[in-house]
Amino acid sequence: MFEQLRGRLIVSCQALADEPLHGASTMAQMAKAAKQGGAAAIRANGPEDIRAIKAATGLPVIGIIKRDYDGCEVYITPTSREVDELAEAGADMIAFDATRRPRPCGETLEGLTAYMKSRGIRMMADISTLEEAEYAASLGVDCVSTTLSGYTPYSPQQEEPDFALIRRAADRLTLPVLAEGRIFSPEEAVQAMAEGAYAVVVGSAITRPQVVTARYAELIRKAGNADGREGSDL
Repeated sequence: MFEQLRGRLIVSCQALADEPLHGASTMAQMAKAAKQGGAAAIRANGPEDIRAIKAATGLPVIGIIKRDYDGCEVYITPTSREVDELAEAGADMIAFDATRRPRPCGETLEGLTAYMKSRGIRMMADISTLEEAEYAASLGVDCVSTTLSGYTPYSPQQEEPDFALIRRAADRLTLPVLAEGRIFSPEEAVQAMAEGAYAVVVGSAITRPQVVTARYAELIRKAGNADGREGSDL
């Protein structure tokens, strides 16, 4: 699987319940379009979407479940319950929050990785800092992804991808480092590869049209204000 992903694009096809494209059939069509465009794998949220995408595309699927637990910040595959659901759905690899923040139901990062290892599950550790990447590697994960940089309060808060984290993690670790998070252009994806990324994961810039539209609309609005044309009838 990792040879299939080396130097390639992984597309994250996700839509939450409050988003217009939510639904397994829609995500399967999105994944088919991503495959036609050259995606080597898909990252997907939830058993229904995973099953539909695998049936529609035949591509490897990196599975997650986003689930909120009261009083807990960790919501990407937070417990063994989600792991079991993803494994049953046929996920080829499971991605999970690998920060060292408290997990729900009394579970721990160490216990969760040990459980997946005992089941022979490929593990993608979503991290936000180099320290988290190194610790996840010490627990025996198969790869790390920079998914959570900017989404923890102690990681860099910036609009652009965390190229520094990609570079430092690729330099320090012997396992694959995937670049993910705030990659909005092909040029940024290419730069991530130049920094040492094994593969690049892109989601919102490809599969969330409301996010793409909002970026265009905001930049056009700002340009109109700068030119003094706001409110023009032209």
